Amino acid sequence: MMRIDSNDEDVSLFDAEEDAAPKSKKSSINSFIACMVTIILLLSCDFWTVKNITGRLMVGLRWWNQVDDNGENHWVFEARKRTAKQQSGDSESRIFWLGLVVCPVLWVIFFFSTLISFKIKWLAVVIMGVVLQGANLYGYVRCKVGGKTSLKNMATNYLGRQFLKQTVSKDDEM
Repeated sequence: MMRIDSNDEDVSLFDAEEDAAPKSKKSSINSFIACMVTIILLLSCDFWTVKNITGRLMVGLRWWNQVDDNGENHWVFEARKRTAKQQSGDSESRIFWLGLVVCPVLWVIFFFSTLISFKIKWLAVVIMGVVLQGANLYGYVRCKVGGKTSLKNMATNYLGRQFLKQTVSKDDEM
């Protein structure tokens, strides 16, 4: 026969009978971690999808890092030549580039709002967003311009052409 001891207390396995204040703080930390992990997983999925699928299908661009036998990194940037069939996808291309530019801008805005509001715990998530979205933008811009062409040279050439156009148009007016 089992003897029931009157001094035994029911002890909760997960400390359910703690004070309400520490429990709410503990639950707040758990919800922050859950949000952080979820956001980083979604960012990673977005990065992979845009890099490996969307860019290749919508605009014909792809990029990756290749390690050779000597252990050196080589960045490869490819652009598919456009055909008449692919010319019809200009609206898709615009949507792709708009999304590719807007997302890093939003993450930079989040970065500054995080700093201004002193919510430092969210800084890791925001930095991950800036890095992943910025890497995709940089990779696709390098694909579009050409892997060998320096972005600085491209900007210099563009500004030179604009200056030349303005100079020629002023000469025509005189």
